[in-house]
Amino acid sequence: MDLSRPASSDLSLGLHSHGPSHAHARVHAVAAPLRLFDDSEDAKPERLEGGEADEEREDEGDQHFSLLGHSLCVKRPRRLVNGGGGGGGDTSSCSSSSAALRPAKRHATGEGSGPDLETRRAAVRAWGNQPLAEADPDVHALMERELDRQVRGIELIASENFVCRAVLDALGSHLTNKYSEGLPGARYYGGNQHIDAIERLCHERALTAFGLDPACWGVNVQPYSCTSANLAVYTGLLQPNDRIMGLEPPSGGHVSHGYYTPSGKKVSGASIFFESLSYKVNPQTGYIDYDKVEERAMDFHPKILICGGSSYPREWDFARMRLIADKCGAVLMCDMAHISGLVAAKECRSPFDYCDVVTSTTHKNLRGPRGGIVFFRKGKKLRKRGGSFSQGDESEYDFEDKINFGVFPSMQGGPHNNHIAALAITLKQVATPDYKAYIQQVKRNAQALASALIRRKCRLVTGGTDNHLVLWDLRTLGLTGKIFEKVCEACHISINKTPIYGDNGSISPGGVRIGTPAMTTRGCLEDDFETIAEFLIRATQIASNVLKEHGKQQKEFLRGLQNNKDGIELRNQVEAFASRFAMPGFDV
Repeated sequence: MDLSRPASSDLSLGLHSHGPSHAHARVHAVAAPLRLFDDSEDAKPERLEGGEADEEREDEGDQHFSLLGHSLCVKRPRRLVNGGGGGGGDTSSCSSSSAALRPAKRHATGEGSGPDLETRRAAVRAWGNQPLAEADPDVHALMERELDRQVRGIELIASENFVCRAVLDALGSHLTNKYSEGLPGARYYGGNQHIDAIERLCHERALTAFGLDPACWGVNVQPYSCTSANLAVYTGLLQPNDRIMGLEPPSGGHVSHGYYTPSGKKVSGASIFFESLSYKVNPQTGYIDYDKVEERAMDFHPKILICGGSSYPREWDFARMRLIADKCGAVLMCDMAHISGLVAAKECRSPFDYCDVVTSTTHKNLRGPRGGIVFFRKGKKLRKRGGSFSQGDESEYDFEDKINFGVFPSMQGGPHNNHIAALAITLKQVATPDYKAYIQQVKRNAQALASALIRRKCRLVTGGTDNHLVLWDLRTLGLTGKIFEKVCEACHISINKTPIYGDNGSISPGGVRIGTPAMTTRGCLEDDFETIAEFLIRATQIASNVLKEHGKQQKEFLRGLQNNKDGIELRNQVEAFASRFAMPGFDV
């Protein structure tokens, strides 16, 4: 179609009545030209003979209306002045055709034989307002059991936390109804003006929470998780098979930074679509050996060098990583998922002083909804002096469009608006003195737990912690992380097994990771973590005794654990202890 000449278009719409099938009861179909431009006077409704308006005689004469903003006309036969009928053909069909149209009009306004509006509203309410306990008792019962487990258990998984009532309200809100693919102001769907405002507010609060200048940093709050956020960064900034380099999982890294099993299996998308090489911690000290990192990076020349991990209990030397990245020509990226709360509270070194891109989860010690977030440098590039940044030069960062495109449409579809609203609520709380006090208590509790375990002759990787977690090497006790995790679970203590450098972590991880954020949220202090340490020691004793009596076969071990008297006694004590503390969102 030639859009420049609308008047010459031969495209037409056939409009037909669907009234009774009768030779004299039909409305003629007419070919109405589809006009792409409508700036003429004849686009306005005409007035009928005698000056009567269309709305007064809507069933007579030509009917003019607009379709997609364009003027169209249906020719209708005129009714005879004397109302005669008989054999007039077209002139006698007006009454029948008008009658055929009236029932449809009455139905559209709620009149006629169909159900009235209140009946329809009641039907929607009966389905839409039904509480969960009535709508699905099975799911409700399971959810109640999970809530009971959370309330009566001790949560020590370092990547878990408890959200507040306001976050829960946003997550379970009507915002989940709206589809909003794209970025604020550039959506694929209409009706997103309020969603845009929520997402922009979340952007502002994210930058404020981490003390970032909006002229120098941008943020994307749409990723569904930090793993997808990481993959979006790789997808946006790299070509397939380009090289990335991060800390290996047995040394405390994360599989989304690239990892191959000893057999060569590619574990995550990071290694499937990109070429990855990991660096390690020093096997004697458990600390990252930055000299070895530099040597490895200069051999491998990654395009993205990644710092950050999921079970590394010490501070990161971001300045040294910056120097290594500059030397090998890599973009420096930090996955701060486990320390983002500490970074926001200024209770650890900040990756924003040295890195080009920073990713994170939003639900660990940040204490928000489950999801991911990406920060990226923008504006003029900064010169690097001594590993840090200073004055800008003429060129500019090109991360923003690439990373945004990497998130959507490259890696995922429409964002979860309920999550973004909940994250905005979280980030407002993160920027308060109360949150800083919370993070300080998280660190004190982790140090108290570490000291209590060390006094009881336990071996901790690196001999302690600088942050919110401890890494406990159970091999000196003759246990594996898998066995100890099962014992703790039976006693209503949640921890997670994790590999320790030097062990065959893919088969039998040699340790457990223990974090303090969740129980600190519930109100636990240093003395409470002394008690928790005692519970953990008793769990190791139970594990050793069951192993001696029933062996290492998992079925036999679990059977022996099921009715173990010491285990039952410890579980009762754990439940009594945990039930004393408040549960956010449910403690009324």
